[in-house]
Formats: sequence, structure tokens, C-alpha cells
Amino acid sequence: MGKPKLLDQVRNAIRTRHLSYRTEQAYVSWIRSYILFHNKRHPAEMDKPEVSRFLTHLAVNKNVAASTQNQALSAILFLYRDGIIICLVLFSLL
Repeated sequence: MGKPKLLDQVRNAIRTRHLSYRTEQAYVSWIRSYILFHNKRHPAEMDKPEVSRFLTHLAVNKNVAASTQNQALSAILFLYRDGIIICLVLFSLL
């Protein structure tokens, strides 16, 4: 059996932490938007400049509210901070 895809890993991590279903939907949606904005680059290949560029795009081009921008940032931080990307990078080195 193959390794789960990135967004499935995000869903599993959210469920493991007993976050709400609506949080899961929002985070997965924002992470998908983040990846698509950067032409389907894997998040492990991206860093702070790409996060900043995405958030700036939301504020300037999409004209989203600050609270919406904060929700997008929280989703991206969940992806990086909670070890999903770190685990993927470590496993790819093995």
C-alpha cells in the first residue's frame, strides 16, 4: 500500500488532533490554494518567501479581510509547524 497523499496526511493530522470538521475543510482548502498558487509545487520545496507571496496575493489581488488572511496563514503554519512537511522530507532522505 502506497503512502497517503499530502492532503490526506493533512486530514489525518487534523483528525488525530481532534480539530473540528470545519477546520479540516478550511485548512485543506487553504493548503490546496497555496499549492495551486505556486503552480503545484510541493510545499517541501517552498519557504517563507512563497508563504509571504501567497498571503500578499490574498490581500492585494483577492482583497480578503485580515481574518481570512490569518486563517490561510494558520492552515499553512499547520502544514509546516505540525511536522507534516518535516516528516515528508525526512522520509524522502531515507
